Amino acid sequence: MTQQGEGRRFRLPVLQGVLPVDRAGLTRDVLAGLTLAALAIPGTMGYTKIIGTPVITGLYTILIPMALFAVFGSSRHLSVGADSATAAVVAAGLAGLAVRGSNEWLALCSLLALIAGVLMFAARVLRLGFLADFLSRTVLVGFLTGVGVQVALLEVSGMLGLQRTSNDPLLEIVHDLRLIGDSNAYAVCVSLAVVAVILGCRRISERVPGGLIAVVGAIGISWALALDAHLETLGAVPSGLPTLGLPQVEWSWPLLQKLLPIAFACFVVILAQSAATSRAYAAKYSDRFDENVDMVGLGMANLGAGLSGTFIVNGSPTNTAMVDGGGGRSQVAQLTTCVLVLLVLLFLTGPLAHLPTAVLSSIVFLVAVKMIDIQGMRRIYVQARAEFWVALLTAATVVVVGVEQGILLAMVLSLLDHVRRGYRGNNSVIAADKKHKGWLTVPLGEARQIAPGLLAYWFTNSLYYANAGQFAEEVLQLAKARGEVPLRCVCVQAAAIGDVDFSAAAMLRDTSKLLEGQGISLVFAHVSPAVREQFDRYGLTAVFGADAFYGSLRAVVDAWEHMQDATGASSPTSAGDTPQV
Repeated sequence: MTQQGEGRRFRLPVLQGVLPVDRAGLTRDVLAGLTLAALAIPGTMGYTKIIGTPVITGLYTILIPMALFAVFGSSRHLSVGADSATAAVVAAGLAGLAVRGSNEWLALCSLLALIAGVLMFAARVLRLGFLADFLSRTVLVGFLTGVGVQVALLEVSGMLGLQRTSNDPLLEIVHDLRLIGDSNAYAVCVSLAVVAVILGCRRISERVPGGLIAVVGAIGISWALALDAHLETLGAVPSGLPTLGLPQVEWSWPLLQKLLPIAFACFVVILAQSAATSRAYAAKYSDRFDENVDMVGLGMANLGAGLSGTFIVNGSPTNTAMVDGGGGRSQVAQLTTCVLVLLVLLFLTGPLAHLPTAVLSSIVFLVAVKMIDIQGMRRIYVQARAEFWVALLTAATVVVVGVEQGILLAMVLSLLDHVRRGYRGNNSVIAADKKHKGWLTVPLGEARQIAPGLLAYWFTNSLYYANAGQFAEEVLQLAKARGEVPLRCVCVQAAAIGDVDFSAAAMLRDTSKLLEGQGISLVFAHVSPAVREQFDRYGLTAVFGADAFYGSLRAVVDAWEHMQDATGASSPTSAGDTPQV
């Protein structure tokens, strides 16, 4: 390869989400960025309540991480920032490793962001973007529903003006119910007002920044009425830009061993949620999208988060929908949001000191409630009852055991669901349709011959150790079926067989011998070149004979009928036949 060719191959792709710039839509993108800023700023501050970091770190998640993804990602639509799912994973995982809200806690959050970024880069090098496909929609619905329930329950204490005493949602809600008589009346009124404002704005339009209106109104009322004397407020919020540098923690292998499972759980959530969101909007607008390039963007975003003293960021379906609803069609909208957050950090952090913490608890509570996908769960229950119980088990695990365990269970259940569906094919027999002079599929129980003495068996999956027994059992059962003419040949329609493993090869060898003992030959149609190479490697071609492979089922039937008419032979092949592969 030439140096020029190597340069093209290893060139770092940038600004794929921005270029080419649509000049006609530039104003629309900027306005969408303004909308996102109005809606995301209070939301990101609310996420700091979930994860237990200073409120300013919520704004930091927008400033550098969002800009880095806009530069290095491929999606023109995905909005990256703080996310309730990953925030819940981090908060649950770090419990017991540091005091919530302390400097050490924040440093560990930033370290997790760095580790997640490294995992993203490793996944890009290994081209693991396909892993996002192995988290089924069913378990994702259950997982996000469980996260929504957990987060909502944990925020009730803040809405009532009570101190949180546990990270266990069930224990915390029991504690809140016991002390409900000690609730802070001011906090309760503020919470009800915030909920009313946000829900009222949603009824008018999703584009109305209900969260921002609630935050600004609460700050003004709190300052005018001196509410900080009656309920908890944020207090002084530092202004200025974040300090760049590595998290101040004592690096050690035991610490990394504790953090790696948490970071991996976040990595899985980020990969699945971001890829699903990017894919949906790329399909909607027929845009290009490369999930492997997006992993570079997400890795850079999390490195930026870790080095700027904030926490893990994720592709946000909520923020992405906000941009899309505002008319944004490129990362210019997200870059506009970054500029606005920069102005807030430099000039507008002072008024945040008067913001009641109950406001943020109320915002997070509504975000969490929106995550509880009751309609999705109901739809799964109606359309796929078995999958509903999988989704419900995932949600229950998140609430009762923990978010980290929930995402790991979601991965396992997704793979088990895939294996359950895929390893046993819905196989059938291809028979002659005399009425329409063609072919049709019939259940295995009918065992109808496609031609006198010839039966066509359609196996609809790859052959491997888990379903090799099914193949052998069904073929041998078909060989026992009685027809008008004794069975002399079984043709395997192999178009769906994409792979044959060692165990399946041994099964084919044994099955062929058993059929030969009954005077029945075994031939194959539509064997792909890759599978034919596997047959050669396993020695199966020598077992069946090179003339046992045909390019189509029609070729098998024609050869069989020709041999029957000409010689009455019991095999569809002869020395003069040429395999059509």
